[in-house]
This record gives sequence, structure tokens and C-alpha cells, in this order.
Amino acid sequence: MKCVMLLIRCLVVFLLLSICIGGVAWRQDMLGVPMTTKDAVLAAPTGLVKRVGDRSVILHWDPLVDSHLAGYYVYRVPSLTGLLEQPRGLLLTNHFVDFEVKNGLTYHYWVRAVNTTGQESHDSATISATPRKLNDEAFLDLVQHTAFDYFWYETNAQNGLIKDRSSDTSVSSIAAVGFGLSALTVGIDRGWISRKAGQDRVLTTLEFLWNSPQGPEIDATGYKGFYYHFLDMQTGRRVRGSELSSIDTALLLGGVLHVQQYFDQPDVTEAKIRALANDLYRRVEWSWMQVRLAKICHGWTPETGFLPYDWGGYNEAMILYLLALGSPTFPISANAWAAWTSSYVWQTHYGQAFIVFPPLFGHQYSHVWIDFRGIQDAYMRDKGLDYFENSRRATLANRAYAIANPHGWADYGENVWGLTASDIPSSYSARGAPPPERDDGTITPTAAGGSFAFTPHESLAALRYMYATYRMRLWGPYGFKDAFNPTQKWFATDYLAIDQGPIVLMIENYRTGRIWHVFMQHMAIQRGLERAGFAPVPTGRIHTVPDTAPHPLHPVVQPAHSDTAPHTPQPVTPPAQQRS
Repeated sequence: MKCVMLLIRCLVVFLLLSICIGGVAWRQDMLGVPMTTKDAVLAAPTGLVKRVGDRSVILHWDPLVDSHLAGYYVYRVPSLTGLLEQPRGLLLTNHFVDFEVKNGLTYHYWVRAVNTTGQESHDSATISATPRKLNDEAFLDLVQHTAFDYFWYETNAQNGLIKDRSSDTSVSSIAAVGFGLSALTVGIDRGWISRKAGQDRVLTTLEFLWNSPQGPEIDATGYKGFYYHFLDMQTGRRVRGSELSSIDTALLLGGVLHVQQYFDQPDVTEAKIRALANDLYRRVEWSWMQVRLAKICHGWTPETGFLPYDWGGYNEAMILYLLALGSPTFPISANAWAAWTSSYVWQTHYGQAFIVFPPLFGHQYSHVWIDFRGIQDAYMRDKGLDYFENSRRATLANRAYAIANPHGWADYGENVWGLTASDIPSSYSARGAPPPERDDGTITPTAAGGSFAFTPHESLAALRYMYATYRMRLWGPYGFKDAFNPTQKWFATDYLAIDQGPIVLMIENYRTGRIWHVFMQHMAIQRGLERAGFAPVPTGRIHTVPDTAPHPLHPVVQPAHSDTAPHTPQPVTPPAQQRS
């Protein structure tokens, strides 16, 4: 009798569960063997991949392009129960983040596309994920990889343009494209994408940049080799009345020249990449932007002409001046670097003496590509340090400011620090310290992540703490979201490309130095550094500040090619003549 009653109860549970899931296909065993629906009207999602962390699972799949698509359902079967769970709701994007997981347990996932009438596609492939605690190297892999995913999934594959931010209506920023080009090389070296996939994406991007309209028209893509700050994601034309931007063109070309050096194989595709990169650089009329004596103008618009501002140090524009000085076709005058450094401000804060620029992005962007370790210009020779050490001091002072917390913001401290430009609760703002500049209590993860090469111990501790403490609201499909404000209990919803890029690339520079090593071999940067007066530092002449971490975190070198960077400064003397 007891056996009969138990059987009846099991049948009732089975019927109720079948009703709850609305008659969708059932998995017949714990491993997730699919049974598919009949008469599916949409193609099944493809390209399902996972990013697994401590108590979190991220899924991505290739977006389905279909006018009848309404969204996606993600199905899950925990191995512990073997029971199919009802989808948590219709997803509007091709990403899913699961925090309802436990470390050490395995979960099986698959995805279906849903059309506007509610019909579901066949099942995607099944993927299994087992969340776990991560050691430091595995954690860095996850942070890098998730930030890289932004550049892979938020790109228009037809023209290579990358969204400025992750919102559906975002335009492209050309600086995002520069960071994205270099990020592709990290993806190749770490095995996240194939070299062929990277080649194709880079070639598509460079072909678009070269063939897009250049001229004085108000809706062109660029003019005199420069590019407008913001472009339409589909057409590539100027949007928002944006300016022809000198600094954003330089950040774009950082990626362009980097991939020119990186893709060094003799096949046809890589030869095309090198030729296009060369032509794009040679086309820029840098000297045209020198409109007021030696400094470079911020930009130009067809409506009003040149902007009334020039780039003076110190900020992110070192790469702009060095690429302009190194140009083989339209170089700026030799006195430009002295004009740039003439406005430096040297101050001491929290025991650190350095050239100040409060937001940390100004201490990061040029260093993404240029290895300033062990080389000095006239200004730094006088100070007895190099620009790498200057950025390191600025980062440590930024952290010390958060520890001191003069405004009493919530959660500021040794592991909650990082003031830079980012989204804030009300808008977007460039904030920094010291000296304090518009500090409203907002912390930006890229401040720590993009400074990883300068302060690996402090940055790792901060990122680990932020993940452990704020994971449920700060972590998402592309890793750390742009910013958060503990005082206002606010967390950003978007990701910004110019904040994701330094995370990928500066962690890679710390781990292998490969971005620096490849870029520093380019004749353009060697020529620019030479014209700016840089020279190697005599051994032992750099005055460094003490490291604040008690235990060293050693870089893990993971060579992808035989010329992986040694952990030594590159010479300033130009190498053998190469195509520029």
C-alpha cells in the first residue's frame, strides 16, 4: 500500500511540474540530453560559452538576427536534483548571469530563442558549469576574459565599429575601436579566439576605416586622416555633432599600429593588415592640428572650425604627441614636446611626489601601449624617475586618498578605491584625487584594473574585495560594471569600452608585457620618443616608492610566440629601418 501511495505522489509531482513549464521539452537524464520542440520557427542559438567564477556563471551565445525574435529562454538542470527548472524570464540580450549557484555543484544549461508569438526554437547545445573559488591567476583570467568579451560581442562585425557603451542605442567611439583592436591580440594569445577570427575582425575594421568617407562634409567619418569622436554603429558616419578628435584618433592609432606589428606573418591577410595600418597612419595630417604655436589642438568641427583648446600636460595625451612627432609624413614641430611638458604640475600628496592629474585614466591610457619603464625625457631626468613610476605614485596616492576618506563616503578604504572618469548616479563625470576633483563617492573598477601593471598587489586586492562584497550588483556579463556608489547604493547598468580596454590590456602588460613589447618595436614610436628627447635611464637611477603589499605577486609569463616580452625596458634607439 505504501508503495502505491508513493507512486501516486510521484505521478502528481511529475504532472504539476509539466504544467509549470508549459509543456516545453523535457531532459531525459541528468546530463541534459535534448528533446526538441516540433515546428520550431526560429533557428536554435549557437556559440554557447561560459565564464565560471566564485558563485557565479556567465553565459554568452551568438545573437540571432531575425525580425521575429522576441528574446531567449535559458533552461537549467542542477546535477544535484536532476530537475529541469523553469526559465526565470525572457532575456532580451544574448547573455545570462547566474548567481543562484553554489560552488562545487555542476549546472547544465541550454538556450532557446523565442519569437513574438511565444514559440520556442530548438535547443542550443548544452553546456555544463561548476562554480568554484578561484586562485589569483584564475581570477585574473576571469576578469580579463569577461572584459575582453565586451569587445567581441559589442562590435558590429560588418564594419568593426565598437559600441561606446553597452546600451542598445549606443554609438561607436573611435577610441573604443583602438582598445578593441589590441584586445583582439590578447584574445588570440590566450586562446579565447583563433588567430583567423582575430585576423578577419581586424581586417574588416581597417578596411572600413580606410574606405570610409574623409572630407569636410558634416556627415563624413573623418577628415585629413583624423576621425570623429563618435560614429554611427551602422553607417560609420559622424553623429551627435561630435568633433574631429585628435586624442581619440591617437588612441585609435595605438590599436592600429599595434596590430600592424602583431600580425607579422607572410600570408595575404596579415600583409593586408600591415599595409592598411601603415596607410592609415601616414594619412593623418598631425601638423594641421598645430594651430596655436607648438601644442596640438583638441579638435575641429565643420561648423565652427578648430576648438579653442590645446593639449597641455599632464593627462592622457602623451601618446598623441609621440605619434605626431613620429609621423613620417606630417610630423609636428620638434618643440611640441617641450610645450606639452611646460604645463606639468609637480606636487606631493600622501607621501608621493608626482606630476598630478587627478583622474587615473590620464595615468593609464598612454601606458597601455607605450612602455615608459627605464626611459626618461628631460623633465623626468630632472626628477629622477620615469613616467611608469610617476603613474605608480599617482595610483598609490589615489588609493591613499580613499583610505583617508576626507568626505566620509561609505565603504572607501584600502580595498575600495579608484577615482577616474566614469558613469555616476546622475550622469558621466571625470573625477579624481589627489588633489580631489568632483569626488561624489563613486568608485570605478577600471581605476584599479587599468592600473594593474603599476600596482598589482593593491589592484588585485581591490578587485577581489569588490567581487566578493558587491558581486550580486557589480558583476555582470562583461565582468565589473562601470562604477558604483556605496553611499547612494547605486550601481551602474552599463559598461564603457574605454574603461574595459585598460582592464584587458594593462593586466596583460603586467602578466606578459606583450602589448608593450610588440608596440615598442614600431618605428613610429621609436622615432617619436627620440624626437621628444627620451633616452635610457642609467642603471639604478630611478627613485621608486616602497611597495605597500606584504607578499609579492609574481607575473606569470604565458608566451604565445617566441618573442614574448622580457621584463626589461625596451631601448629608445630605433631598430633597423622598417615600413612606417
